[in-house]
Amino acid sequence: MSTNAMHVARTGLDAQQTRLQVITNNLANVNTTGFKRDRASFETLLYQTHRPAGAQTSDQTALTGPMAVGTGVRVVATEKIHTQGAMNMTGNALDMAIDGRGFFQVLMPDGRVGYTRDGGFSRNADGMLTTDSGYLLQPEINIPPDAMSISISNDGIVSVLLPGQVDAQEVGQVELASFANPRGLAPIGENLLTQTTASGEAVLGVPNGDGMGKLVQGSLEASNVNVVQELVDMIETQRAYEINSRSISASDEMLSYLSNRL
Repeated sequence: MSTNAMHVARTGLDAQQTRLQVITNNLANVNTTGFKRDRASFETLLYQTHRPAGAQTSDQTALTGPMAVGTGVRVVATEKIHTQGAMNMTGNALDMAIDGRGFFQVLMPDGRVGYTRDGGFSRNADGMLTTDSGYLLQPEINIPPDAMSISISNDGIVSVLLPGQVDAQEVGQVELASFANPRGLAPIGENLLTQTTASGEAVLGVPNGDGMGKLVQGSLEASNVNVVQELVDMIETQRAYEINSRSISASDEMLSYLSNRL
């Protein structure tokens, strides 16, 4: 019985260690633009049922509850919490934040489309809007090199003022993507997520319409990590880890007692 208890406690150690890694990653990305905090979800392992509920205890009576012993716990999933982050004003004309639903689309080197909430864009040598890693915003938007000013409306229309002109000229339209289950998107690093069967197909639309959030020019969305809450969760995880460690020590002491008495 004590060896079974050790096994259960070990699963608790593994689960709490994984949770601590998730919390640590959240804290490490507290200043990452558009980062969404992760949460570890737990589930019980199989139960050993010695006597099921309803088993007969006599001709006229039955157990009202089962005699079942759990075998531990495991982390079943780590999911992103897609709540809105705070808006940080930058004053940079090419910075965009999404206030509401939606993701920017960027073309990755392998030809896949990545989705991100990081709206810190810049121009490459050809004047195309790209991420800091050089991935092109989709659909592509080209900013003329002689543009005197750049304006991005809350519905994603990009306009520039050229020398010698009085009226601004429209040069592109920012398009957003949304998903039925954004938690099903796969994080791959570089502030990017990719589509999976769990997330569903991307639904495209313009900002401030089609159920999408509006764009805020000159701002970036901050991480939604709450440092105080993460520290509280870290302390809770540490205490749970210590308790599971003590369970292993207690089981070992019980086995030692038996071996010394028998």
